[in-house]
Amino acid sequence: MTDERTALIFPGMAPTKTGDVSRFLMINRKARERLATAEDVLGRRLLGPVREDGDVYDEAAQVVFMLTCLSLAEWAEDALGVKPEICAGPSFGQKALTSYTGVLSFEETVRLTAELSRCEVSYFASDYSDVVTHCFVRTPEEGFAEVLAELKDEFHDVSGVIDKGFYLLSVREKDLERVKTRVRAIGGYSMHTMRPPVHSTYFGGLRRRAEEEVLSGFTFRDPELPVVADQDGALLDTAVGVRRMLLDTFDRPIDWPSMVATLREQGVTSLCFSGPDNLFHRVDSTVANFEVRTVTPAMALKPRSRA
Repeated sequence: MTDERTALIFPGMAPTKTGDVSRFLMINRKARERLATAEDVLGRRLLGPVREDGDVYDEAAQVVFMLTCLSLAEWAEDALGVKPEICAGPSFGQKALTSYTGVLSFEETVRLTAELSRCEVSYFASDYSDVVTHCFVRTPEEGFAEVLAELKDEFHDVSGVIDKGFYLLSVREKDLERVKTRVRAIGGYSMHTMRPPVHSTYFGGLRRRAEEEVLSGFTFRDPELPVVADQDGALLDTAVGVRRMLLDTFDRPIDWPSMVATLREQGVTSLCFSGPDNLFHRVDSTVANFEVRTVTPAMALKPRSRA
């Protein structure tokens, strides 16, 4: 008898090794079937030539990332005996979560992912087209507050708190180098830039467009597992709650520490990250509080001995 309680985490979309993903989707039978289904739903091929650079976020890349994370979760259940009792999906991970928990069918999730991608492209073509979101780590809190104060007359918004000193900040691209220089001056470090930007309170127009043009065409069901919202750590068990979370992602920042707190309150001791993740499984608040396992395409491709 064990007291271990596992949460399955679908990560946000990050640069990936496209060769590993393509091989996994071709070799793993269930993943191959999901890929074929997704291509039937969208009426197009999703896998192009293998690229060395996995930093691509177009419609096809988003659908492929989502179905890869789902297929890896299924593989983890079969091969590793992972049995999650609760689920979370920070940022883009919400898409895979929606299918995994039965809120939408896989086919519906494919359509949702593709349609939301088109909606975002259309929105940012005309609104906030010069805004980006950048990651800063090991940033002193007091110094970061000073940097934000210096931006009081410029567009800026904290789009997420990932850990102590780890922020997502949305600014106009013309101001980014100046902000990076200031953060370095106070001892912080600069990571990658996201285009288009994400999770800003300024993007209420995108939220409204997504609700009217995309989510209105879907009927959501109650999740089969409890879901932790990535904006405030709320525990969700209704279709209404998950639908609201999907909309909140556009104009509310991520708060990973709040998610960690909820997972701990629910007695979770182990996190299984299903999919390529360069962020959440590594931060201090994660590794200090949970046993962490990551499930990647490369892992699933390795031969496993049979008991």
